[in-house]
Amino acid sequence: MKQIHIATVLLLVITLTACNGKEKKTEEMTPEQAIEVISAKIHKNDQDDALYYDRARLLMQVGRTNDAIVDLLHAIQLNDDEADYHLCLADAYFANGNVEKSYNALGRVLELEPDNQEAILKQGEVAYYSRDYDRALTSLSKVTERDPNNRRALHMKSFIYKEKGDTASAVQLLRKVCDIYPDFAPAFEDLGVLYARHHDPLAIEYLSTAIRLDSNNANIMYALAMFYQETANYTLAEETYKTLLAKWPNHKDAWHNRGYIEMMYNNDDDVAIEYFDRALQCDSLFVEAYFSRGVAYESKGDRRRALDDFNHALAIDPTFLPAADGVKRCK
Repeated sequence: MKQIHIATVLLLVITLTACNGKEKKTEEMTPEQAIEVISAKIHKNDQDDALYYDRARLLMQVGRTNDAIVDLLHAIQLNDDEADYHLCLADAYFANGNVEKSYNALGRVLELEPDNQEAILKQGEVAYYSRDYDRALTSLSKVTERDPNNRRALHMKSFIYKEKGDTASAVQLLRKVCDIYPDFAPAFEDLGVLYARHHDPLAIEYLSTAIRLDSNNANIMYALAMFYQETANYTLAEETYKTLLAKWPNHKDAWHNRGYIEMMYNNDDDVAIEYFDRALQCDSLFVEAYFSRGVAYESKGDRRRALDDFNHALAIDPTFLPAADGVKRCK
């Protein structure tokens, strides 16, 4: 499950006060060191709500979400009227997988600050991740009513329309995001994937743009290669898979799909087996690769090795029916 993004602070600058009351030189600290300093301050003054809040944010950074929740609840007990405390608590609950408590914490923010757009937006995100799409759209629409070009809200609404099967509305929103934010790679990727599902050549344009904007995302290049493969452009598919593997040599699906192309369209079972071997080197539990290699061996007339691979696939996933059919054929 995706998490609501929480600002990452790599280093915290804190002014230390010496025992004699003079200030030490300001120095940079890691979050762990800063936590120790704030803990010492809390030990001296356990009624300062801001200290608990500051420590909670640091605890979130180092993955101590449960401890952060404890601190935030303590801060809120001392001062229930600080919206930032509840907003941070919502993030902590969501990071911990407690969606309803996260949503309720955001509700408290809106009681304190009815126009807090960040809280409204996050309510929409939380509702989306809990698959409460109607509630999500209600919250996100409040954001876009005030800010028609809000990128996060528009992008999230496109997800919801896609999940609800309203592809036309999803495409319309994504095109709007791409027009307004021409450097926002995720929108180009999502739009490209939607077009690819319908074998629309526009997929090439949007996925290629996404690759240009985010060259470190293997998923985009894989989506483009799959589009070429599924539209029977095997030469471009192979070239794209090769480019992908040059940068991500352990991409098991790319190796598998290269093998599939060799076996099914180039009629080269030997090369296909080499690629399936590479896929299995990346993931020894890759059921589809065992099955596909079994098919290649079967095509070569090597029923013993084919049967071994089909059985191996079934040992990993007994419900994988294509492998069960392969066993019946090779016995």
